[in-house]
Amino acid sequence: MTITKSQHPYSRPSGSLQWRPMDIAVSSAIGVACGLVFWGFNYVSAWLFPMLAAILPGLGSIFHAVWYFSGPLALLIIRKPGAAIFVNLVGSAVEMLLGNQFSFGFVFLSGALQGLSAEIAFAIFLYRRWTLSITMLSGFLVAIEYGFYLLFFQYQGVALISPRGIIHMTCEIIGGILIGGVMSWYLYLAIAKTGALDKFASGRAVRGISD
Repeated sequence: MTITKSQHPYSRPSGSLQWRPMDIAVSSAIGVACGLVFWGFNYVSAWLFPMLAAILPGLGSIFHAVWYFSGPLALLIIRKPGAAIFVNLVGSAVEMLLGNQFSFGFVFLSGALQGLSAEIAFAIFLYRRWTLSITMLSGFLVAIEYGFYLLFFQYQGVALISPRGIIHMTCEIIGGILIGGVMSWYLYLAIAKTGALDKFASGRAVRGISD
């Protein structure tokens, strides 16, 4: 499929950024789906992270983005301010209802901060630019936030300027860019190409459907 300039998903003309009932419904569905992913990955991480730590302490941080790819993905699909925060909080609620090893406060505060960090990259461009590079920047910003969040609340004994701290932050950033950014971008394109997002500007642009 050839996408013309006017149809390109990388930008959109200025328009209403107000939320519609449909935005809330789809965001809720995305949040529930991502919450199931978060919950499932909790069990995977229980054996994966110790194995990676045995190879190189801090290496497991590269996969933390599985817990926050939802923010960039939500923004790409909904294209409204607050989408990342809303989806992250719904996902966190689902994760907590299903049960995990983390505290209620840790999960919800973390989800809110991750969503806020994901929003910054798109807010800089007034929610009018939707490119792979900006999505990667969004994932990068979440990685920075979450990396420091863990140093303050989970890894208090690890100094930032230490081999363990440097490896942690480096892997966090790599994961944020590749999983939170690149993976979210191509997941969005794959969903849009199915026609599931035809009622959204994000879906119509990918499929070349006029507004």
